[in-house]
Amino acid sequence: MASEQLMSGTGHRYHSIQEPSPTKMSSSFSFATAPAPEIIRIFDELPKATIVSVSRPDAGDISPILLTYTILFRYKQFKWRLVKKASHVFYLHFALKKRLLFEEIQEKQEQVKEWLQNLGIGDNTPVVHDEDEPDDDPVPLHHEESVRNRDVPSSAALGVIRPVLVRQSSMSDRAKVAMQEYLNHFLGNLDIVNSREVCKFLEVSTLSFLPEYGPKLKEDYVMVKHLPKIAKDDDSKKCCACSWFDCCNDNWQRVWAVLKPGFLALLRDPFDTKPLDIIVFDVLPPLDGNGEGRVSLAAEVKERNPLRHAFKVTCGNRSIRIRTKTGAKVKDWVAAINDAGLRPPEGWCHPHRYGSFAPPRGLAEDGSQAQWFIDGMAAFDAIASSIEDAKSEIFICGWWLCPELYLRRPFHAHASSRLDALLEAKARQGVQIYILLYKEVAIALKINSVYSKNKLLRIHENVRVLRYPDHFSSGVYLWSHHEKLVIVDHNICFIGGLDLCFGRYDTSEHKVGDRPPLTWPGKDYYNPRESEPNSWEDTMKDELDRGKYPRMPWHDVHCALWGPPCRDIARHFVQRWNYAKRNKAPYEEAIPLLMPQQHMVIPHYLGRNQETESESKTFEDNSKNMKRQDSFSSRSSNQDIPLLLPQEAEELSSSYGSPMSVGLDTTTRKGVSFAFRKSKTEPLVADTPMKGFVDDLDALNIGKKPSDLKKQLTTDLEWWETQERGDQVSLVEEDGSVGPRTSCCCQIIRSVSQWSAGTSQIEESIHCAYCSLIEKAEHFIYIENQFFISGLSGDEVIRNRVLEALYHRILRSYKDNKCFRVIVVIPLLPGFQGGIDDSGAASVRAIMHWQYRTICRGQESILHNLCERLGPKAHDYISFYGLRAYGKLCDGGPVATSQVYVHSKIMIIDDCAALIGSANINDRSLLGSRDSEIGVLIEDKELVDSCMGGKPWKAGKFALSLRLSLWSEHLGLHQGEVNQIIDPISDSTYRDIWVATAKMNTTIYRDVFSCVPNDLIHSRSAFRQSMASLKEKLSHNTIDFGIAPEKIETYLNGDIKKTDPMGRLKSVRGHLVSFPLDFMSEEDLRPVYKESEYYASTHVFH
Repeated sequence: MASEQLMSGTGHRYHSIQEPSPTKMSSSFSFATAPAPEIIRIFDELPKATIVSVSRPDAGDISPILLTYTILFRYKQFKWRLVKKASHVFYLHFALKKRLLFEEIQEKQEQVKEWLQNLGIGDNTPVVHDEDEPDDDPVPLHHEESVRNRDVPSSAALGVIRPVLVRQSSMSDRAKVAMQEYLNHFLGNLDIVNSREVCKFLEVSTLSFLPEYGPKLKEDYVMVKHLPKIAKDDDSKKCCACSWFDCCNDNWQRVWAVLKPGFLALLRDPFDTKPLDIIVFDVLPPLDGNGEGRVSLAAEVKERNPLRHAFKVTCGNRSIRIRTKTGAKVKDWVAAINDAGLRPPEGWCHPHRYGSFAPPRGLAEDGSQAQWFIDGMAAFDAIASSIEDAKSEIFICGWWLCPELYLRRPFHAHASSRLDALLEAKARQGVQIYILLYKEVAIALKINSVYSKNKLLRIHENVRVLRYPDHFSSGVYLWSHHEKLVIVDHNICFIGGLDLCFGRYDTSEHKVGDRPPLTWPGKDYYNPRESEPNSWEDTMKDELDRGKYPRMPWHDVHCALWGPPCRDIARHFVQRWNYAKRNKAPYEEAIPLLMPQQHMVIPHYLGRNQETESESKTFEDNSKNMKRQDSFSSRSSNQDIPLLLPQEAEELSSSYGSPMSVGLDTTTRKGVSFAFRKSKTEPLVADTPMKGFVDDLDALNIGKKPSDLKKQLTTDLEWWETQERGDQVSLVEEDGSVGPRTSCCCQIIRSVSQWSAGTSQIEESIHCAYCSLIEKAEHFIYIENQFFISGLSGDEVIRNRVLEALYHRILRSYKDNKCFRVIVVIPLLPGFQGGIDDSGAASVRAIMHWQYRTICRGQESILHNLCERLGPKAHDYISFYGLRAYGKLCDGGPVATSQVYVHSKIMIIDDCAALIGSANINDRSLLGSRDSEIGVLIEDKELVDSCMGGKPWKAGKFALSLRLSLWSEHLGLHQGEVNQIIDPISDSTYRDIWVATAKMNTTIYRDVFSCVPNDLIHSRSAFRQSMASLKEKLSHNTIDFGIAPEKIETYLNGDIKKTDPMGRLKSVRGHLVSFPLDFMSEEDLRPVYKESEYYASTHVFH
């Protein structure tokens, strides 16, 4: 089997005949400038062949030449069937004889030249071998081998092709024996097996036996027209009439097509290691408006010339026309491609739950695992560890990326953790690095992606960078690529709200100051409310005066995924990368096309019969030496992980029909193992196509009640304080920033469309998942998001229906007289530059308008509609909060406060399911046709005893631990106090702790700072009055009134008492504050005609 070998000093990859190393397989073949190895071998051990059957087209025809043989080939863990005629063997035999003749002539020529040179007769110039010269059909020569070892005697072929006048049954038996004997001749010699003639006969190539791309399917030569001129084609291939009529100049070129379960690749020839083109299969549009059926991935095409035979492959926005030699081959290709892409429920062209491109993972024990990280310190350390352990390739995708970002702090002690230094070290080791950046509209954003691209490209030639989209050519100006992804070796990926950029690193303390700089150097001391960086020439130079302005603390949630979900995310990256490459750099060889890896993705690989297990035992033993990235605590450790092997080709049909539920059942979630066996049953539940906004999730079973309600709840939460991390059991991080690595059911969901990923239809599976999960929630919903802009039914402006789902779910609980709570945590103010009353802050006010329109103002708001139906009880069902922090800017400096900017995008349902990703709750992120986003829905399989509404409850380990850590940080609780918030909806937790803490903190901040936003300022005039009053007391203040006076005045028994503000602030617990629902309630915050934002589309703001 071919594998990739890193050549020192070049960074380019070549294929050799060394034993494969699964951890070092790349999803792309790099473009080598150095000479390739003389011999590229596809087989490194001998394959086996078995004649399964022999048939003839006409029972009365006695000619053996017309017999058809069905042959089963085996190579390592791969199996494939071929149907061959005796004529194919005839042509193969003569091709081998032709090869042998050429090699004999070549060897004799060299012997004669050497003899003449020894006699001093011939030239003394070096002998030039034929393989160094261009040839119509290059034939690798084996000068070190004897000709005899490569000869296939003609007598072996005679039994296949000579007439035998015997009975029909006897002739079939004799033909089977003769064919078997002939196959054994060339299958017993590695040189013959690896010849181009035999590889073409066996229909194999360099991609055939790479396990990361899945089982071997169909391969053959085809003709295509859409590719640029292939270098190997020359005029010698044309017919004799071309010099007069130019009859062959029709741009059709012969290429080798390789079909895999997830893509169709085109190579120059079977031995080539450089894909010319790749068609990555994706969800196809439905045949009708009801979402039923799928259009065909491949279909026959009628040619005007009846002697030509063609079909087309249509996927996404691409349609490629392909020709074959015969009509029968067209039918074979069409059937094979449609079978690979459309066979439900795992086919990539078939929509899955929520309309997602990816199916739910973890329904069986497939290695799907997840681990959460709260805030940048924990996530960045884990990402740095994974990059340091990278062996093959790294994918990075971001809205903003800063090469000078330190992933570990204090930065003085961790110089090697700077992102560009980490990437350079891995690139020098031969790791291939692919970075996909959002190309911003420069006049609207100051993230300067061209600076980042140029900086990254100077690191090493193994670092490749694409920026997308090109705004002018694509016509896309308003939307952005918003995903935040890091994928290492297709083994571990990171997904969530954190970009690898300045301002994101933070801890649970959320410090507002750093003078002298120890944690946040230069422009990493970041506060977009005060000022965005104006220059990137010196990133280590401060943008803000650290003695006057606080940084804006950053709260975020990130997640690590292992197993099949990681492969699904990598597939998404490959799809986006290839689409950007075709649009931005179609002829740039330094930018390769990527191929999605497959063998740990498709669920049918989980089924293996005993024969397969025995065949792959050696492969699995070898894989035990592979390293994987373990779960993260303060440090990361390596641990073995088994390699899942592809199932044989003939077993795919049955394994595609393995039982697979669209949801989870608590009976199967508790310790029931899924045997690795071939399934012989039909699917229990058909895959659900997307119908409207909400999918049917009857089987989701989020948080089913335990059958024994009398069981007493253990509230010491020992499992949470001593979480398992891989093979070790260690104490939880003190600040609760790293979660347990748990086995989960995961599904990747996203927002993409034609402009962002080249898909044929809009995918809004994140939106559908939000709505469906809300509808199925039983007790409570916890949301953290950067924005909260949504609409009710009938709203013609805001189109996403998260708000509608919340509204109906609350009404249902009210009618049923059941306790149900929705808690939403969002930023106190949009994180954009400009004071509330500044003339240049129209964007800030516009976003505030749309959020307040969603929450509490106007006929379209949820609180307005709930209060009409529920009265004052509406606030018992849904409430809104923000986060705030304080501290001294430096020793002897002023006391300052700033909002903690909520940038996380999560939703937790009933402590049993969690949605984490990059998508905001607004139309930009959720509609699919606008910003591109990606997320993951994690449903727990590991359940723990908990409490809900005062009753025993089975909560999920992942979701519950995430909520407890978030709430502990927000409420300022320590580990020993976690049991106070175990029940999220009881009055003792919600009213006495959550609401009371928020109200107390809000009051303290208002008394000490008079900061905004607050509920006492209802208009811009009131804002100006407050600002004027503060100016009399303070010589300097921040844009949101975040500086405290040296002494605060309090009234006690009619006397004014001056106290230190820090003394009052010591009563603050955590960071939680109430969201100011009445702030600017008397103002219309929409842009006015004097402001440039007035003329922009309102879609920009929501």
